[in-house]
Amino acid sequence: MNPKILIIGACGQIGTELTQKLRKLYGTENVIASDIRKLNTDVVNSGPFEVVNALDFNQIEHLVEVHQITDIYLMAALLSATAEKNPAFAWDLNMNSLFHVLNLAKAKKIKKIFWPSSIAVFGPTTPKENTPQYTVMEPSTVYGISKQAGERWCEYYHNIYGVDVRSIRYPGLISWSTPPGGGTTDYAVDIFYKAIADKKYECFLSSETKMPMMYMDDAIDATINIMKAPAEKIKIHSSYNLAAMSFTPTEIANEIKKHIPEFTITYEPDFRQKIADSWPASIDDSQAREDWEWKHTFDLESMTKDMIEHLS
Repeated sequence: MNPKILIIGACGQIGTELTQKLRKLYGTENVIASDIRKLNTDVVNSGPFEVVNALDFNQIEHLVEVHQITDIYLMAALLSATAEKNPAFAWDLNMNSLFHVLNLAKAKKIKKIFWPSSIAVFGPTTPKENTPQYTVMEPSTVYGISKQAGERWCEYYHNIYGVDVRSIRYPGLISWSTPPGGGTTDYAVDIFYKAIADKKYECFLSSETKMPMMYMDDAIDATINIMKAPAEKIKIHSSYNLAAMSFTPTEIANEIKKHIPEFTITYEPDFRQKIADSWPASIDDSQAREDWEWKHTFDLESMTKDMIEHLS
């Protein structure tokens, strides 16, 4: 039996590609995309789409009943840099949307939840290199605070009510198919657009700011694979560390120059530098690799080549 899937926040950076991949996998009619507004995009036009406010429990419950949903992927969130500008709304959206789907699972109206966490759960006191699965977590951003609280609630609902909720801590995500969405790691997407269009880029982080990153193809695979894994393989019900590569703006710029020799980069760090400084430089994801056989495909070299081919 194919799952009946509802994706909340399907028009966002991850949701867009996740929707397409899930539709290929399970059939278009089994994957209901939803977002707060109906835009003229592939996600909206390529299959069932519903307008839904992630903060409205009744709307979500109605969709679950009408479409006989078994699995929810809750991708709606306010990201790091955007959340800093509107902390109260970020907390409201990031937390209450999660409670809505957790409570639907608690009431046995759905079987399974995917909820994304982030490296933003870590903070300035976390070990920077090879950040362990279990470590000090004192996030210093609104986004990070909401994700850390969300992890605790996911684990609580699993332990107390038996809710099957699965989560991964995404590093910075890089994609050619959707423009940057207001995250601190988004320079690594924007740099490609500017390299191709203008042959130059002004980076909002300093040259040696090293952060964990992942190509979107790998992130989508991880998301689908953790949901496909048998329940007994999922040992962590807060959120799994996930990693692929770590690099600095200098390193990605040098890789781009191999394809666009005239490309130049300058540095003008802004408020996002402080956010980046509070995050890890590299991640230990051995638990995900062990429990549900996670492995990445793309490194900096192969990702850069693929990005430039697609965007050109």
